[in-house]
Amino acid sequence: MDDKRRRARVQGGWAGPPKAAFRAAPPPVVAAGPPPRWGNEQIIPDKQFVYTEPTQVQRRVPDPQIIEKAGTYEISTGPSGVSRLRLFPAFIDPKEADWMFEQLHQELPWRQKSNVGPEGPYQEPRLTCWYGEVPYTYSRSTMQANPHWHPVLTMLKDRIEEVTGYSFNSLLCNLYRHDKDSIDWHSDNEPELGHNPTIASLSFGETRIFQMRKNPPPEEHGDYTYAEHVHVPLDHGTLLIMEGSTQDDWQHRVPKEYHDRQPRINLTFRTMFPEVRL
Repeated sequence: MDDKRRRARVQGGWAGPPKAAFRAAPPPVVAAGPPPRWGNEQIIPDKQFVYTEPTQVQRRVPDPQIIEKAGTYEISTGPSGVSRLRLFPAFIDPKEADWMFEQLHQELPWRQKSNVGPEGPYQEPRLTCWYGEVPYTYSRSTMQANPHWHPVLTMLKDRIEEVTGYSFNSLLCNLYRHDKDSIDWHSDNEPELGHNPTIASLSFGETRIFQMRKNPPPEEHGDYTYAEHVHVPLDHGTLLIMEGSTQDDWQHRVPKEYHDRQPRINLTFRTMFPEVRL
């Protein structure tokens, strides 16, 4: 009897109900909304850092300014003043210019000047002659005084003075015989020309491109890579006046070319001050 009661207690009413199978609780539902805050600071979720190469400023070589119409052009303004060009296309009538070109080509005392440069003596790649009461020295070589002006040159000087209001007492003549004749970068800033000299340049014959470049600021250390440029096609009978600070702030040249070019004569009228001659 006792044995039966013991078995009933173990297998019967004293035994609890069977245990239910284990089930994982579902994750809590989080309502959508702004990122959480810590106090007054919003917590920004972590973002992956991506390295970007710094952007470099690309300097652009400026295109040259082309001047070919009649007018007055202020090409720069700086501490030394205003640099100004005045262009007079067809200043001399074409038929009259033809006659003058022939006279000057045949009758002026053209010669090839020898200069002295950093590498020693060299001959200019053009022919020249000089008119004036005083000598003219440039590139360590002197052109002697020549007061005997050709009548055509005197007539041209008078006409230019009448139109421009300037007076000139000297003249450098240049003959470019062909496409390989040239003049390199320079400024007409010799002491004898005084402060801010005015140069009147009159051209006959073949058209050549008169190129100008602005002197770079001190921080460029003489590098003209990004300098401003001006190009002026100088046609038969064209007059160009360079005024103000042009010789202080700009250089100019007539470069060699690689196409056949007929002869060109260029007359550069100027005023010399012998009292400041070195």
